[in-house]
Amino acid sequence: MSLAKTLLRPVAYLAGRHAARQTKTFLRAHQRTAQVQQELLRSLLATHAQTHFGRDHGFARIADYRDFRAAVPIGSYESLEPYVQRVLKGQSDALLPAGERALMFSMTSGTTGKPKHIPVTARFAQEMRRGWNIYGLMILGDHPEAWLRPILQISSPMREHDSPTGLPCGAISGMLAETQKRIVRQMYVVPPKVRYVQDPLARYYTTLRCGVQRDVSILVTANPSSTIKLMEVGQAHAERLIRDVADGTFDPPGAIGPEIRKAMRFRPNRTLARSMEQGLARDGKLLPKHFWNVAFLCNWTGGTLQLYLPRLRELFGNVPVRDIGLLASEGRFSVPLSDGTPAGVAEITANFLEFIPVEEAGGNDPHPLLAHELEIGREYFLVFTNWASLWRYNLDDRVRVVDRLGQSPVFEFLSRGLHTASITGEKITEHQVVEAMRQACLELVRKAGDGRAATVERFCMQGRFAAMPYYELRSDSFAGHEDELGRLMDAALCGLNIEYASKRKSGRLGPIRPIALPAGTLEDRERQRILDRRGRSEQYKHQYLLTDVLADEA
Repeated sequence: MSLAKTLLRPVAYLAGRHAARQTKTFLRAHQRTAQVQQELLRSLLATHAQTHFGRDHGFARIADYRDFRAAVPIGSYESLEPYVQRVLKGQSDALLPAGERALMFSMTSGTTGKPKHIPVTARFAQEMRRGWNIYGLMILGDHPEAWLRPILQISSPMREHDSPTGLPCGAISGMLAETQKRIVRQMYVVPPKVRYVQDPLARYYTTLRCGVQRDVSILVTANPSSTIKLMEVGQAHAERLIRDVADGTFDPPGAIGPEIRKAMRFRPNRTLARSMEQGLARDGKLLPKHFWNVAFLCNWTGGTLQLYLPRLRELFGNVPVRDIGLLASEGRFSVPLSDGTPAGVAEITANFLEFIPVEEAGGNDPHPLLAHELEIGREYFLVFTNWASLWRYNLDDRVRVVDRLGQSPVFEFLSRGLHTASITGEKITEHQVVEAMRQACLELVRKAGDGRAATVERFCMQGRFAAMPYYELRSDSFAGHEDELGRLMDAALCGLNIEYASKRKSGRLGPIRPIALPAGTLEDRERQRILDRRGRSEQYKHQYLLTDVLADEA
């Protein structure tokens, strides 16, 4: 055992005992789910009663869940945005209770293209961190060989821009990493500054360069495509990486700022470089086993992201994979209990949860069920209220209940909502796709100087999973402009969806590929669907975005 590990053991022991108490309390809570949820709702309402949102919705008069449901309609970010905008401008009591201030705003893509800004308070950050503590302790219980060994985390920066009052707006994962307990930060192999490297190729190479000389045991990221891209960059630049390891140098491909370059300091390690060189010669490609002894991987595995698992196996062999749970900028909603499954138990101690049966989704008056009322095998859409001051917020995530823990549901993520598609986590909406086509057509008309240059009335987009996943754009009215429209629509989507833009820039998502169909194809298909459904034509709504993902035919 190293001297550093020996010195860290007492601190790690105390941190572990704290996490163990949190985990024990969390697991016990599921034996009285209904009571825990009622108590949490009362606490949330009482704490927020004097906020502007609380006064506008009569929180002081709410006695129980029935009153709450009557007073606060199920909503979305758009329904809360007027209050969030006031918090952004410094009026905290619009949404936040007295004494609470936003530490930052967690950003994610909005339905219409305008980014969401989720207020992150000390209480909300505490709940998110506690969820990670519980998650981490349960994994280490199953994989004790990873205890006090290095961790490679891939996350985005907490500051992508500033709010009007100067607060950081970015990724909450970046903030949680930078403010993590010192004992955990000691295990991180990638300095926080690396998250701010703009060039994706340089950022991945720098991340791997920082990690390759440490015996990384855990790789943590939300999307498995990030882990895959990290290793593929290493494979593409294997000779450069081996040379850097041997000489103790840092020669990244792509652009990198002088400040980051200056901060990178490495010692020569010719023994490791020789081992990597031998592994490359033996296997024909650089693999993680040539420099790491990985105990497990942490990333999403549900929905379309399960398509990445075979590639992870190619790279990492039979290393266990633990899903990180249903986790978003808005909160943590499940905690997985075992490897090899996307299912996790509902996080009932940090969120008041409601579930809309899938058959009622999209209706005017859905009747949501509470966490203890769900049935195994049924599918639901998740609605929550939590310490981010988000009230009856429809997350638009479809889940399936697969088991129970005490009175609580254990559920797996299936997909985004009825009109949202995602292959690598980009979460594009039908609204964004339609708007991107509108912008693309206008730009094509402007470039061509011909009003007839592009009038695309019917089209559909659908994801395709390949070595580099992409979206296929199909239409029978491209009029010979499909390639240019594909490029323009791709650029427009980058402007409308920050996560799509990020995935495109980093090379995890390929450009849109247009396919010209014979004239009348889509109209004929619509006519047949109407006949198949025995519906009237006015009841049919063309679907511009298909949410299921196809396997590449190539």
